[in-house]
Amino acid sequence: MAAIELVSVTKTWGATVAVRDISFAVDEGSFVVLLGPSGCGKSTTLRMIAGLDDVTSGRVLIGGEDMTGAPPAERRVSMVFQSYALFPHLDTGENILFGLNARKVPKPDQSARLVRVAEMVGLTELLDRKPSQLSGGQRQRVALARAIIAENPICLMDEPLSNLDAKLRHEMRVEIRALQKRLDMTTVYVTHDQTEAMSMADQVVLMRDGAIEQQGPPAELYDVPETVFAAGFIGTPPMNLLKIEEAGGGLVIAGTQGPAVAEAGTGGLVMGIRPEKIAISDGFGIEGRIESCDYLGADTIVGARVGSQSILVRAHGRHSLPAGSRIHFHWQESEVHLFDDETGARTTGARPLPVAA
Repeated sequence: MAAIELVSVTKTWGATVAVRDISFAVDEGSFVVLLGPSGCGKSTTLRMIAGLDDVTSGRVLIGGEDMTGAPPAERRVSMVFQSYALFPHLDTGENILFGLNARKVPKPDQSARLVRVAEMVGLTELLDRKPSQLSGGQRQRVALARAIIAENPICLMDEPLSNLDAKLRHEMRVEIRALQKRLDMTTVYVTHDQTEAMSMADQVVLMRDGAIEQQGPPAELYDVPETVFAAGFIGTPPMNLLKIEEAGGGLVIAGTQGPAVAEAGTGGLVMGIRPEKIAISDGFGIEGRIESCDYLGADTIVGARVGSQSILVRAHGRHSLPAGSRIHFHWQESEVHLFDDETGARTTGARPLPVAA
């Protein structure tokens, strides 16, 4: 049985549709990420699960029970907010225990839980400190501890790492995922950061304009994107998306004379290929002109102009090539994705061709 299930859920604010007829299920003990750009409806979806926003139509089931109209207190879910929502006048221990005090949990039980949870998240030595005396990572741990100490089976997290620097975000990603597995806690996590989604999730629900664009395991969204949007949103750097046109009986990258990258098909097509699937060749394949070389240490992101479009290549090691110089690329046909230019949907309307010697 699913721990959480949304069935045809819609949320409107007057004439504005924030969430449009979405359905998905969250298995018990799984980590599901709601991913998408700002304004796509992911936080609104989370708040409807929590009961903080009303559902305009559709149903929200928790543990198999219809909780669509139930108040938040009856849903047995914990929530970690983006702002942490700590009380500045309370110390760490008091902030963690705030919810238990509000529910009048007996003091001996509170003390036992606090000792256990503080040790779990590494706050044992900081229980007497006020939020102003804590670092960003420590304040995040307080917010996590407050959610964990409630001992609810479901935890909802709304962009909890967005206020942290890159190094601390990585550390907290590892800690949150390890903690979730240790507690076997069902977690729904909202983020706009696809790196967080790819590294943490069992399942990703990718949203766009209030609707679900694609859902599935992270590897599936990366390897088999169903739309141009999914292809361009997942991956760093993102997938190259190039318009292709017919020339000489085949399809070539727009603005070039070939070689052909796909057999002639019907209708306008967009070709997608990941930067790491493209290899720099020695004078054969697709010709381009260097625009930039960004050295990242382990590899270099090479930007080039191919015909009338730009392409990115992730090349191993260090490459320093002058702007305007010629470069050639090749790839295997199995690495090419084709999309309908009008609908943006994945298509089998043409067969990719290898670009090689």
